[in-house]
Amino acid sequence: MGAVHMYCIQSILARHRYSLDRRHNPGLIGGVSNRHICEGFTMHVLVCEDDELIASGIVAGLTAQGLTVEHVATASAARAMLKVAEFDVMVLDLGLPDEDGLKLLQQLRHQGLELPVLILTARDSVTDRVDGLQAGADDYLLKPFDLRELAARLHTLLRRVAGRSVNLIEHGALTYDPSSRETTLAGQPVDLSRREQSLLQALLHNRGRVLSTEQLKDSVYGFNDELESNALNVHIHHLRRKLGNGIVETVRGLGYRLGPADGGEESK
Repeated sequence: MGAVHMYCIQSILARHRYSLDRRHNPGLIGGVSNRHICEGFTMHVLVCEDDELIASGIVAGLTAQGLTVEHVATASAARAMLKVAEFDVMVLDLGLPDEDGLKLLQQLRHQGLELPVLILTARDSVTDRVDGLQAGADDYLLKPFDLRELAARLHTLLRRVAGRSVNLIEHGALTYDPSSRETTLAGQPVDLSRREQSLLQALLHNRGRVLSTEQLKDSVYGFNDELESNALNVHIHHLRRKLGNGIVETVRGLGYRLGPADGGEESK
C-alpha cells in the first residue's frame, strides 16, 4: 500500500474516530434476518475485505458520505450476510483468506444474484481485469484507490440500475444529489443531517409507494445502530420542518410516502 494511500486511510479514521475493531460478528446474523432492504433505498453497501485497515477506512469514508455500510472479512461471512439481507451493491476484494473472491463471485452469479459488484483489488493485469468482468463484476477498481472515486463508482452503478443518466434527483422545486449530498429547495441550499438525507432519498426513490416504518428504518439505519423508539418520527419531523409539511405524507395504518411535487397538503 502506498504511503499517500496509507496517510489518507489513517486521516479518515482519525477524523471519524472509527474503530479498527469493527469486524463481522456471526452472532449478529440471526438478529438481522427480519430486516429487508428495499430496492431503490439509500445505498446499502456490503464490503468484503480482509485487510482491517483498508476496510475500516472504506466504511468510515462511505458512511461519512451518507451510505450505510456493513463489513465482512471472509467469503463465508459474505455468503451468510447475503442470505439474510439484501444490499444495493457489493465491494469485493479478491484476496480473501478462506476463498478466492473471484470464485465467490462466480458462484453468486451462478446462484442468480444480480447485485452489482465492484471488485477492489491489487491484481492489476489486463487478464485479471478481464477475468473479473467476465466472472460477473460490474466494475473493477485497483488498489491503492481514492475513496472519492470508489464512492462515485458505486453511485454510478446504482444510477445505471435505476435507469438514470445523471445523479441529480428532482421533485418539483426540490433537488437532491446523492453523490454530493446537496439538497436545494427553490434554488436555495437546505442543510440536512445524514439521517435526513437517507430518509429523503428513500422517499424520492420510491415515488408513489407507501413505505412502512420498518422499511424506512432499514433505509436510514445500519444493522448495528441502536435506535430510540421515536427516532424515525424525529427525522420525519425535521424533514417536514426544513422542506415543508407536504414532503412526507402519512398513510395511516400503512406508513409514509413522498408528498406531491407541488407541495400539496398531507394526505391522511
